[in-house]
Amino acid sequence: MPTCSEARSSLLTLLRGVEHFNTEVFPAKEKLFANLATGQAPQALFIACADSRINPNLITQTEPGDLFILRNIGNLVPAYGEMLGGVSSAVEYAVMGLGVSTIIVCGHSDCGAMKALLDPEKAGLDSMPTVRSWLRNAEAARATALSTLKAEDAGPATVRCLAEQNVILQLAHLRTHPAVAAGLASGTLFLQGWFYDIGSGEITILDEQTRKSTSVNDIIKTLEKEPA
Repeated sequence: MPTCSEARSSLLTLLRGVEHFNTEVFPAKEKLFANLATGQAPQALFIACADSRINPNLITQTEPGDLFILRNIGNLVPAYGEMLGGVSSAVEYAVMGLGVSTIIVCGHSDCGAMKALLDPEKAGLDSMPTVRSWLRNAEAARATALSTLKAEDAGPATVRCLAEQNVILQLAHLRTHPAVAAGLASGTLFLQGWFYDIGSGEITILDEQTRKSTSVNDIIKTLEKEPA
C-alpha cells in the first residue's frame, strides 16, 4: 500500500496533467472537442482489459470520439443473461444506441487476470472474492489452454495462450447478446479478436475457427481485396 506522501504525490501528478491538458492540449484540439460537445458517433466498440498499460486510442491511433471503450479485468464479456449489468448494457447501447459497426475484443501479454486464472492462490484470489467470481467468465478458456499446455507452467507462453483463448471465448459470449446477434444477422456488425504484445507493440488478429493468429498486414490485404 502507498504511504500518505506517495498518495499525495500521485494525486498531484494527475492534477498537473489536467492543468497541462487545459492549457496546452485542449487549445490545440479545440475544434475537435467543439464538435464532440454535442454528441458522439463512434465507429467501434473496443473491449479491453483495465490494465494500466493498455491504451486503446494509442494503439489504434484514433482520436477522442472514435472509440466507445469498455474496460474491465480480463476484457471479459459474460454470456447474455449470466451477469446483466455494466458490460451487457454497454454492449447493447453501443450496438443499438450508437450504431457501431465493429466490436473488438483485445487481450494482451502479461495479463494479471490470466495469471490469476492459472494460479489463484499465488494471485491472492482468496482475499478477492469479487475478482474470483468475475474471472469465472474465463474458465472455459482456462480449460482450453490447459488442455494443450502444462498447468504448472505459468510462463509467458502459457499466459499468452490463455489470453488468446480468452479473447476467442469472449467473442463467443458476445454472439449470445441479442443486439450483437441481430447486427451479425443483418451484416451491419463485424467482430474481431486481437492480441496485443506490450513489449513489442505487435498486434495480431485471432481467427475464431482455426484459433490461430494472423498479422495485421495480412488482414488488411484480405479486406482490401474484398468488394465494397
